[in-house]
Amino acid sequence: MNNILIRLAERRERLVAQAASQRVALAQNIEPWRIPLALADQGLTALRYIKRNPEWIVGGVVLLAALRPGHVGKWLGRGWVTWQVMQKLRG
Repeated sequence: MNNILIRLAERRERLVAQAASQRVALAQNIEPWRIPLALADQGLTALRYIKRNPEWIVGGVVLLAALRPGHVGKWLGRGWVTWQVMQKLRG
């Protein structure tokens, strides 16, 4: 019985050391992706906010209309295309 416990303790030590080295390797492999993933996370957070508060889109269109009346048609067309794409992606 004592021999089994010794082998189990040794195996546990090896597994703990292996897990520690795997954590270090994973941290090194993920490091180059940290900034791009953080930016993607911020973008998703912004999209969720806009989805919960669509009045900001309307406010932005009104602001564009007030600042550049000649370019409103072009921007509204782009907005309409974007809206249609988003609706298709949801459905």
